[in-house]
Amino acid sequence: MKAVAPLVFISKKYEVQMQNLLLSVDRLSTFIGKAFAWAAIVLTATISWEVFSRYVLNQPHAWMLDFQIMMYGTLFMTAGAYTLSKNGHVRGDVLYGFFEPRTQAWIDLILYFVFFLPGITALTYAGWTYFGESLAIREQTFSAEPLPLYPFKFIIPLSGGILLLQGIVEIIRCMICIRDGAWPSREADVEEVDVDKLKQMVNVKDEDIAALDKYVKHEGNAK
Repeated sequence: MKAVAPLVFISKKYEVQMQNLLLSVDRLSTFIGKAFAWAAIVLTATISWEVFSRYVLNQPHAWMLDFQIMMYGTLFMTAGAYTLSKNGHVRGDVLYGFFEPRTQAWIDLILYFVFFLPGITALTYAGWTYFGESLAIREQTFSAEPLPLYPFKFIIPLSGGILLLQGIVEIIRCMICIRDGAWPSREADVEEVDVDKLKQMVNVKDEDIAALDKYVKHEGNAK
């Protein structure tokens, strides 16, 4: 598949500025994802404390379950844009991985317009309405010790807006790939171990590993 005329608007003249903009959004999504990742620590600590308080001190807290649910929901929703910025969402890689980059970009571009944009736009819009209604009545959880619920509901439009912004960046990346035939770079983060790079770092060659295997087998047979 070759690039069509409407996609040529991404001019090479502004390539550096465009790439910097895309990476800036990547960094924003990464920052937000990592900031809210601390919710996992808070969640672990509160669960541990509640178990101790309930079964050792015999002092359970009525608000704890609601708090844990809200913390988990926050952690889950704010991870969406971060995961998308790292190209980490699940897809059918069994077939997708065999396609040329330009074909992959066409597939992604179509799916972004058909499924992603309508769904995430609706989520963000509805989430903002949902939050506004909750804030207007100062909504609280239904428990003996209620917690304010509207701050948690604000996470819905916040996460949706960030995810929508990151999705637009991915759409632009698809267009660039269709034009150039190769995926543009993205913000680097935690990656799987590259065995070849690891060998270079520790100055280990395949011959050394083979010799070590023979030695280990020889010692095992001797025993």
